[in-house]
Amino acid sequence: MPATPRRTRWFVPLLLVAVWLGVGGALGPFAGRLGEVATNDQAAFLPRSAESTEVIAARRAFRQDETLPAIVVWTGADGSSLADRRAAADRALASLADAPEVAGEVSPALLSQDGKAVEGVVPLRPDLGDGLPAALDRVREAAEGVPGTAVRLAGPAAGQADLADAFAGIDGLLLGVALATVLVILLLVYRSLLLPLVIILGSVFALGLACAVVYALADHDVVRVDGQVQGILSILVIGAATDYSLLFTARYREELAAGADRHTAGRAALRQSWGAVTASSATVALGLLALLLSDLTNNRALGPVGAIGIGCAALASLTFVPAVLVLLGRAAYWPAKPAPAGGRGAGAGIWHRVAALVDRAPRRVWAVTLVLLLAGAAFAPTLSSKGVPLDETFVDDAPSVTAHQTLSRHFPGGSGNPAVVVADADRLAQVLAAARTTDGVASAAGVSASGRPGGAPLVVDGRVRVDVTLASPADSDAAERTVVRLRTSLHAVPGANALVGGYTAQQYDTRRTAERDRTLIVPVVPAVILLVLTLLLRSLLLPVLLVATVALNFAATLGVSALVFRHVLGFGGTDPSVPLYGFVFLVALGVDYNIFLMSRVREESLRHGVREGVLRGLVTTGGVITSAGVVLAATFAALGVIPLAFLVQIAFIVAFGVLLDTLVVRSLLVPALVRDIGARAWWPGRLSRTRKPVAEDRLARV
Repeated sequence: MPATPRRTRWFVPLLLVAVWLGVGGALGPFAGRLGEVATNDQAAFLPRSAESTEVIAARRAFRQDETLPAIVVWTGADGSSLADRRAAADRALASLADAPEVAGEVSPALLSQDGKAVEGVVPLRPDLGDGLPAALDRVREAAEGVPGTAVRLAGPAAGQADLADAFAGIDGLLLGVALATVLVILLLVYRSLLLPLVIILGSVFALGLACAVVYALADHDVVRVDGQVQGILSILVIGAATDYSLLFTARYREELAAGADRHTAGRAALRQSWGAVTASSATVALGLLALLLSDLTNNRALGPVGAIGIGCAALASLTFVPAVLVLLGRAAYWPAKPAPAGGRGAGAGIWHRVAALVDRAPRRVWAVTLVLLLAGAAFAPTLSSKGVPLDETFVDDAPSVTAHQTLSRHFPGGSGNPAVVVADADRLAQVLAAARTTDGVASAAGVSASGRPGGAPLVVDGRVRVDVTLASPADSDAAERTVVRLRTSLHAVPGANALVGGYTAQQYDTRRTAERDRTLIVPVVPAVILLVLTLLLRSLLLPVLLVATVALNFAATLGVSALVFRHVLGFGGTDPSVPLYGFVFLVALGVDYNIFLMSRVREESLRHGVREGVLRGLVTTGGVITSAGVVLAATFAALGVIPLAFLVQIAFIVAFGVLLDTLVVRSLLVPALVRDIGARAWWPGRLSRTRKPVAEDRLARV
């Protein structure tokens, strides 16, 4: 009879491993296929209720507008006038009229006022997809037929091609860098050959499962995925799965070191760690789901996509990793031997010294760390999140950015990227008059049936389109102010029902919506986290304290980021969504480490008293939480391999913030505050009424 339980003890872990191997084999390839259902068309991610979004819908009635314009810019190779080469540019453009990639009438060549540049617009089909680079090559080849000129391609088509190039190979490159980084860190920290491989394999299986679920949802238009969401999902799953796995492996190591057999150790470790992992993953997932309140489509997409990734990471960490470790037993840690967390092994002494410092002078510790964090937070208001100009969108010099700069030097700032107005046709004259007299407008003209400004206006369902060229570059603050004035002027035209859209209006509407999102979502995330912490820690005061510390950590991180972005990396500002993403990630992930710490502190406090519990909890979790923080920071830093300012900024904010939280907030500020407040920190739970004396062997035998 005893043989049956033994077989059962082996059967469950073997079954779990077999299931996950099947998941990895069947669904693993989806980690490299999200690009098939991803879109990098930024128009798909505009605010739902914005005026510029309404313009996009209204423009669909003008069939010739369904194009992806490529702007050809010719300049003299020696800076000379191109007046005598305008005709050649016209012929080059005309040669493209019958190309299969062209979806509308090619514009004539336009000479700049200084005579040193010529521009022309080639409307490409918007459905070219992977064929866009070849189409642009064809345009460039034709344009290079103008002798004595240098040719550059600007406009939405060139920008979209550069964006696709930046995300090219994101699956393999980003995943490879992240996994290699995690593997090296784990090998150095744990000095084991098998354990890092088990954790990495669990992370990859979790990512495969998450990507398969997201792929199915995106394929059925339930969620939208772009390159940014795709990259963040990979990093989030790898980092979270590694963190959760490290929490379990630390508990399992303790049980083995205490003499338990592999099965008993596995059950005990799972029982002790599942609560913290579940609470942690729920906190991050709920924090991400708060993004569903956003009016920006890519923010709303990241919410459920990220929550799915976190759920898969927790599932793999609580099933696959425990099953493999039970099967391997002590061999999982070879050639090292399992030792109790906080023991006197390599690296453990520092946590005894930190605990001794916190115990000896808690008030001084939290006061000093608080001052340092407040000093960093003082610079947070200097971080501009009004958006980044086009020439800062890419970290490296992208060809479309260089072409845009050339275009702006020779033509009105908004040339080739006009504000688009849709209005009632019977008020066209009044709309044109109001637009032309608006400060900051260079010119305005109705769009004709040929698709170009000038000539008899095209009327569709009683509406006309007007292109308004701005005097300032389309990505500048001055252009945004002009759009605001233009809207005021045109909205005042009686009966025109005018709507103002286009690139500049989209940027303005996105920023305003992002500001509204921050106002709405920022209070929701801490409220959700407070609820989870209250249920986990059975306290009201301590959750408030923990959320306040991670919020302060976020403010200090923003302050440091403002200094680094401006004075080290040369960024003039950030995308409007960067602070919101940083807040959600840092607050949710920062609470992760406090959950790991305080759940252990509560466990030790129930056994040894509140003061003793703080010290034991800090020593026993110090190494594993620091390792987890370093791993998560390193994985997010891997986003920096994608040459986009948005991802580089997110990478720095999260990586620096996680390290600051792990090394300062969780290691010093929180333990010192709880040690200083004492049992009252656990009010109104029963620990707040504990007056158990401190054990005589308080620190020496932790």
